Amino acid sequence: MDVKGVLGSISYEDGWITITKKEVGKQARNFRLRAADVTGTRLKPATRLFHGYVQFLVPGAQVAAESKSMITGGRPPYSDEHSLSIPHKSNDAAAKLVAAVEQARG
Repeated sequence: MDVKGVLGSISYEDGWITITKKEVGKQARNFRLRAADVTGTRLKPATRLFHGYVQFLVPGAQVAAESKSMITGGRPPYSDEHSLSIPHKSNDAAAKLVAAVEQARG
């Protein structure tokens, strides 16, 4: 199961979540989480004008707050390794991925 995000993607397979972030001009970075280790999920669907996001909450990690800037407002900062901004066209896939992770959490 894959979700195309803004400058990256999220995939979920066999109980593992992989968040891949690719900044312009830099090498891609992968962050892996076990679904069983996730204590919560956040999904803010995108609108046609503004990106949304998917965020995974894990124990021991500081939860990144939503940015207040004009450009990235309403989303966690790009540096947050447990979240990814999503475009409007990825809302359905993101909802399915979050539901699969929630189900795996038990």
